[in-house]
Amino acid sequence: MPRKQQLVRFSRASRGARASLGLALALGLAGCGFHLQGAGTLPPAMAQTYVDTDRPHSDFMLSLNDVLRLRGAEVLAAPADGAAVLDISSDETGQRVLSVSARNIPREYEVYYAVTFSLRVGAETLISNESLVVTRAYTYDETEVLAKAAEEEILREALAADLARRVMQRIQALGATAAALPPR
Repeated sequence: MPRKQQLVRFSRASRGARASLGLALALGLAGCGFHLQGAGTLPPAMAQTYVDTDRPHSDFMLSLNDVLRLRGAEVLAAPADGAAVLDISSDETGQRVLSVSARNIPREYEVYYAVTFSLRVGAETLISNESLVVTRAYTYDETEVLAKAAEEEILREALAADLARRVMQRIQALGATAAALPPR
């Protein structure tokens, strides 16, 4: 058999083996309860959720609404009977100077994002005013002002997305405990 035909046959065989291996791996991971980070389901009581906030267009709120929808919740525009209410009482972001040069010029900043939230379903409060804060540090160079401003904005958006995932993890932890959320 010519060498080229042998390579073609080997290539086809290895594709099949790779597909079989991939399928076996996927089935194995699905069977053991493995979930990708950020993937998961919300407790049934949160099928309809109203998010009460003073800053509906903040980076955190945009990320939170996306995460809620991705996990199967219907995000309501107004409170409704039987709907879960996720109250975001504080949604703050900012920056602090961490270090300065000998000429008193900032060299390093810390960007922070902080939220305080609570969750209730009907008259029952399930999470009572929990606060989460995430921070990231970045160096500052006065010769690259525009680039550093863009870097700060990217960090802020990443912090907001991280906080939204952490809020969802906290809510999912409630669902993992023995019937913490009442059925709808």
